[in-house]
Order: sequence, then C-alpha cells, then structure tokens
Amino acid sequence: MTTTSSLSLQTARHLHLAAQGLLRPPSRRARFADIHACVRQMSLLQIDTINVVARSPYLVLFSRLGAYPTQWLEETLASGALFEYWAHEACFIPFEDYPLLRHRMLEPQRLGWKYNEQWVEEHQQEIAALLNHIAENGPVRAADFASDKQTKPGWWAWKPHKRHLENLFSAGELMVVERRNFQRVYDLRTRVMPDWDDEQHALNEAEAVQAMLGHSARSLGIFRASWLADYYRLKRAPLQAWIKDAETQSDIVRVEVEQLGEMWLHTSLLPLLEKMPTATHTALLSPFDPVVWDRRRALELFNFDYRIECYTPAEKRVYGYFVLPVLHRGALKARIDAKMDRQAQQLIIRAFWLEPGVRVTQAFLNDVQKAISRFAQWQGADEVIVENVPAELLAAWTHRWVIND
Repeated sequence: MTTTSSLSLQTARHLHLAAQGLLRPPSRRARFADIHACVRQMSLLQIDTINVVARSPYLVLFSRLGAYPTQWLEETLASGALFEYWAHEACFIPFEDYPLLRHRMLEPQRLGWKYNEQWVEEHQQEIAALLNHIAENGPVRAADFASDKQTKPGWWAWKPHKRHLENLFSAGELMVVERRNFQRVYDLRTRVMPDWDDEQHALNEAEAVQAMLGHSARSLGIFRASWLADYYRLKRAPLQAWIKDAETQSDIVRVEVEQLGEMWLHTSLLPLLEKMPTATHTALLSPFDPVVWDRRRALELFNFDYRIECYTPAEKRVYGYFVLPVLHRGALKARIDAKMDRQAQQLIIRAFWLEPGVRVTQAFLNDVQKAISRFAQWQGADEVIVENVPAELLAAWTHRWVIND
C-alpha cells in the first residue's frame, strides 16, 4: 500500500487523541457501560494508588467521560467485565483479553520483581494452606491477615501474607474479583473461571504478542514502530515483522508526518482524514494516562518533556509531587501541581506552569478554568484555591473561586 499524503504534526496529534478518546469533550452524560468501553478503547487502564487529587484510574476515565460515580469502576471489575494483571504495569484490562496475558502467568519467573520464585519455593506449605483457606472460606484481602499484638510470629503476619497473595496473583492462581476501599480482594482463578482450559483457550507467547501489538496500534492510532512495544511492556517484540504483516493485511498504512518523518496510521482512523474534526477538548491528565505514560513518546509527539516526581526526593523535584499535564485543544500546554483537601472541600492549585511558547488567550483561560472547576466539583470541592500562577494568569484568575453548579 502506498504512502498517504503527508500529515501535519497537529493532525498527527489529533489522530492520536481521537484514538484515545480525548479529541472532543463527551457529548452526553456518562453511562455505566462506558467504563468498559473506555478501557476497551485504551486497551489498558493503569492502576496507581496515589490519592493526592484523585487516584489515577478514576482520573483517566474522568478525562474522557466527564463526571461519573467512581464506584462504577469497582462495579465493572466485580461484574467480570474487567480483570487485573501486569500489562503496561498493574492495569485494569477488558476481560476478553485475558488470553493475551495468560502466557505471562504461566511463566511468572520472567516478570522480574513482580514474582519471587525463591519465596514461593521456601513457603510452599504456607502458600498451600492459604489457597486452602480461600477455597474453604471465600475471597480475602491482605488486610484480613493484618498483624496485631495477639498475632503469633510467622506466616500469619501481614507482610508474609501480602507477599503470598501477590506471588499467587502474578502466577495467575489468584484473581482480583473486586476492590473494597481500593484494596484488592482475591479469589481462586479456578472459582472465577471454572471452564478455563490453558490448552484450549490460552494463546502462546508469539500469538499473544501479535495481538498485543495490534491492540497497541489501535489504541495509539498513529505511531512510530519504536512506540509499540512499550504499551504492553513487550521485551522481545518482532516489530518489523508485525508491521510488514499488518501493512499487508491493510490494518495500518504508512504516513509521513511533519517533523517526525515516517509513521504508521491505524486504518480505523482513515475516515477522519477526509475531514479532520477540530480538537476542542480541555482536560487534566493523570501522570499515568496512556497519552503521557511513555515519556519519550510524549516528548516526540507533543514536545512535552515530562516525568513524574512523586518518587523523587522533595528537594530534587522541579515541579511537584503529583503534577497533572493540561491538555488544551490538541496540545499539552501546561502542568498543574494540585492537591485535593477533602475535609475543607477545596482543590488547591499549588502551582501552574505554562509550556514554552504557549500563548495565553481568553479562550485558553476560560477553557482551563472550566476544566479545573469540573474536575474539582467531581471530587466534591466547593471552591478552588490558587496559590501560585504565572503573571499572565493573575489578572484573569482570582486566588479563590467558588464552583457554580
């Protein structure tokens, strides 16, 4: 298939955002089924527990769906429409993609720190007893085995139990069937999926990698070959062979992009090229949003040099603990260091940074303020407190604004 017409960098960005569901704001109020559909569109929803503004998976969904009851994510998991496993990192994954990850469970020793083979060998008896306990008594949390002054030393203490559960989860013997207060609840895979048969249903690694590359291409929309493997953390992906096959099958087409050179476009987006919709969405993004989780890709595609600093010592941080990229009409134009004070019902903007070269217009100011207010209201805030913003914003934003319904 021949190369299509050259694309502008802006068009490439818009195509990626369209594939991710971030090109335009939601056209209607979110529905329960949208949770699964949104994760399906992204392929993966990364899990992180930091709760300084909103836990990442909730925020990623909010950026695309608008306001929704956060319990819908847990209810979707409990319904069996999603499952948890190691993909990009720990992720919520559409349940229909379970066969793609099963080969990792069957060889958990290849997962690195996520599975401790020596620990499992040294604690076989205790792990067998734990599995028997779950079989007889039902699903458990790590907190169900929390140690206290009455707990005798040994494997019933919290730390060993947590390690048992996590190793069994990585090996696919346990599955997360629900979350309570965001804590994992584990049950036996054989009880959750009694009809599963590895020989009949599982994909081998080569087949699974092919499928994961296909999902990555669809969810990225437009990509360089070097971007594909990171989506599912594939270490030995046959990228060039997959691209050749995908092009032959008309799943992707070669394109030339301004400043970026040769790229590949998923054919599901070809209709958009006839009349590319204008990017009109403004949203705060999670640091673990698929648009920015690959820092190299974010730099190459959006010229957005970004790293998350929550794991960096405070004195070495450049921006802040949990800094949110600001998407505005097809570009990443700013970043916010924010904190949600739930007791005071306030969203606190500790600092706001504009990206180099961003022109501050009234439309930009209005769009970003509305996006902040929508997010704050969804989180239960009555007002936004602005502590530090660039001089260009001082005239437009007061240090405190009340959120109107």
